[in-house]
Amino acid sequence: MSRRPIALLSVYNKDGIIEFATELIALGYDLISSGGTARALTEAELPVKDVAEISGLAACLGHRVVTLVPHIHGGLLALESMLEELEQLGYPWIDLVCVDLYPLKAEIENPEATRESVIEKTDIGGPTMVRSGAKGRRIVICDPKDRMPVIGWLKEGKPNEKEYVNALAAKADGIIAEYCLSSARYHSAGKIDGMIGTQVAVCKYGENAWQTPAGLYSTGSDDPLALDKFEIVAGQPPSFNNFRDIDRMLQTATHLTAAFSGLDLAIAVKHGNSCGASFRHKGLDCENILRDTIDGDKRAIFGGLMLTTFEIDELRADIILTHGMTESRRLLDGIVAPSFTSEAIKMLQRKGDKCRFLANPALASLGPDSLDTTRQLRQVRGGFLAQPNYTQVPDWGTLHDPNHESLCLAWAIGSTSNSNTITLVKNGMLIGNGVGQQDRVGCCELALKRARDAGHDPRDSVAYSDSFFPFPDGPKVLIEAGIKAILTTSGSVNDEKTRKVCGDAGVALYTLPDAEARGFFGH
Repeated sequence: MSRRPIALLSVYNKDGIIEFATELIALGYDLISSGGTARALTEAELPVKDVAEISGLAACLGHRVVTLVPHIHGGLLALESMLEELEQLGYPWIDLVCVDLYPLKAEIENPEATRESVIEKTDIGGPTMVRSGAKGRRIVICDPKDRMPVIGWLKEGKPNEKEYVNALAAKADGIIAEYCLSSARYHSAGKIDGMIGTQVAVCKYGENAWQTPAGLYSTGSDDPLALDKFEIVAGQPPSFNNFRDIDRMLQTATHLTAAFSGLDLAIAVKHGNSCGASFRHKGLDCENILRDTIDGDKRAIFGGLMLTTFEIDELRADIILTHGMTESRRLLDGIVAPSFTSEAIKMLQRKGDKCRFLANPALASLGPDSLDTTRQLRQVRGGFLAQPNYTQVPDWGTLHDPNHESLCLAWAIGSTSNSNTITLVKNGMLIGNGVGQQDRVGCCELALKRARDAGHDPRDSVAYSDSFFPFPDGPKVLIEAGIKAILTTSGSVNDEKTRKVCGDAGVALYTLPDAEARGFFGH
C-alpha cells in the first residue's frame, strides 16, 4: 500500500524551520514534532502531530524524556522487512529526521558556565534520534545548511539516493562525534581530547609524492582565517606543502599584527620559514613593502609562497615578477592576498597553472585579536601531543629602543620559524633567517651567511634569538658582524657574561625570562 512519507522535526534553533516544513508539506510529507518545535509549527498554522499523540506518553522528568520512546526510535530503526511488525506495534515509519542540538559548545565557552549548566545544555534525545536515523538510513539532517539542499534533492526525484543518504548519515555521525568529544573534553578537563574534521580539499599527495592520499580537513571553525575560508581564485589546487606554508605565514603575520596593529605587510616563505618580510603602517607604500620582501632573499623566494594584507593589482604584480630580475621573470608557487585584479592574475600565472592564487578578505584587517588560540595537536606514534597555541606576545611598550619595530619584526619571524633560530632585520625588512640549527652559534653564523649571500650588509641590523645564549660566543659572532641590538631571553648560567660582552661592545641587549618568552616553534 502507498503511504504518505513522514518527517520528524525537532530543532533548538527555529530559524528557517517554518520555511523548511512548508516545503516538506508541499512535497506530501506529514509532520511529527514535539515541544517548542511543535508549538512553532502550530502557530504557523502548519499541520503537525505531536510525539505525545503517537506514543501516548507526555513529556516527563522536567522535559528530559520526550522522544526517547520506542514509537519514535522504532520508526527510525526498522528495516523494510520489518514493516508488518512495525504496523502491528502501531509505530509510524519515519522517512526523514531533522534535528539540531542544544548549544553545548556555546555553553562550554561561556565564561560563567558551570558543570551543572553544561550538563543541562547537553542534548540526549537529539543525538539519539540522529544516530537512530543514520543507522536506519533515513534522510538525516542535523546541519541547518543542509535543509534546503535536501528539499532541492527531493524535488529532483532523489537522484543517487543511496549515496546521498549515506553522505548525510556520515555527516550526522561526525557532528555527533564532535558533540560528544566536546562534552568529554570539558568534563575530563582536557584529559580526553581529539579532533574531528571534514575533508574540504584533496591534495595530489602529501609532503612527498608517495604519501597519498592527502587532504585538508576542516573542523568547522568560524575563524575567518581558517584555511577553508581561503578561496582559490586561479591556478592549481594548493598542495599539502602549500597549505602548511600558508598556515605558517598566518602565524607570522598575526604575531606581527598582535604587536602592532594597523599594518600593511608581506611575507615570503620557503619550506615553512620566512625568507622575506617587510611592513609599513597602513596606507604607506605597499609597493615598497613588496620590494623589500623580495630583496630579503631573491634566491630563496624563487618558487616560494607570498602572503600580503593588501590587494595585488597590475603594478604590484609587475613588482613581484620583475623587481631585481634581469633576464627572466620571477616564478612563485602561490600568492595569498585579500583580493586580486583579473589582470594581475593573468600577469602572474605560470605555465600549467602552477602558481596558486588564494583570496581571503579577512587578511586586510589583521589585528591584535587575529592570533590562533586553538589548542595544538600533533600526531606521534601511538597517540598525539597537545599544547596551547603560540600566543605569547611581549609587551613592546616596555622596549624603549629606536629600532623597536625592526626588533618586533625579527621576533615575529623568529618565533614562528623552526627552532633554533636567529633572525636578522635591517631597516624594517628581513635580511637573514638562520633556522633549525642544533646550536646557537650555528644559528648566528647561518643567519649572517644568508644575509650576505642575499647581498646584505649585516652592519647596523638587529637580531632576535628564540632562546637564551648558553655562552657569549653567539653574541660575539653577531657583534663582530656589526649587529647593534639583540633581543633574546634570559635563563643561562652565563647570562652575565653575555650582558658584559654586549655592554663592552656598546650593543643593546634586551632580555625576557625564558620561561615566559621562549620562542621555539615547530620543534
